[in-house]
Amino acid sequence: MRRLYRADRRVRGGLALAACSLLLACAAPAREAALPADFVSLERVEPSIALDLRYAGRNNFTGERVDGYEAARCLLTRAAAEALARVQADLRAERLGLRVFDCYRPQRAVDAFVRWSRAPDDAAARARHYPRVAKRELFAQGYIAERSGHSRGSTVDLTLVDSAGRERELGTPFDFFDPRSAGDSLEVPEPARALRMKLRAAMQRRGFVPYAPEWWHFTLANEPYPESTFDAPVR
Repeated sequence: MRRLYRADRRVRGGLALAACSLLLACAAPAREAALPADFVSLERVEPSIALDLRYAGRNNFTGERVDGYEAARCLLTRAAAEALARVQADLRAERLGLRVFDCYRPQRAVDAFVRWSRAPDDAAARARHYPRVAKRELFAQGYIAERSGHSRGSTVDLTLVDSAGRERELGTPFDFFDPRSAGDSLEVPEPARALRMKLRAAMQRRGFVPYAPEWWHFTLANEPYPESTFDAPVR
């Protein structure tokens, strides 16, 4: 009887573990292996938008090319790309334009950010990207996410440039994880605040929603794939 009891307990334990794994699998959004046909290169929709795609190289907070970025291409849903083209046209009248830092981001890149967050701290990266926020707090404070809107294809990180292509001063660099990067931060000079408001207004006029902690981060309000998580690499 004792052997039967132990066997039954093992079976029940195995069933419980399987049920738990199934629940976790159901809770996590499914990763889509291929991008839908309506993902396009921003360059083909509006070639005048400048690109500085940081995660395809080493000039980013990890210090390395990020997993999933096999080419320096800005992929977006057609709806997001066409909305950005309209923003660019609006800004042209003010002798301004856009420079894009990141577009579609594969989930494997987001996973790489998670691994980076668990690695030992680097003094140079900390000074450049998160001088006042502990590395372990970057997720809790919303600067990095384990599930990113970028992986849905309608979120973009960008800034303003002048008519000569020179980047305007918006108070902090891109991917500066600090309270000063909040869109309405009062810790940056007034001219930088005014440019942040100009960028926000231009993006909102064409259907984008700003992300409060990061002045550079916008998502198309009517994004085509709000419940999806894509993982195809950028090629």
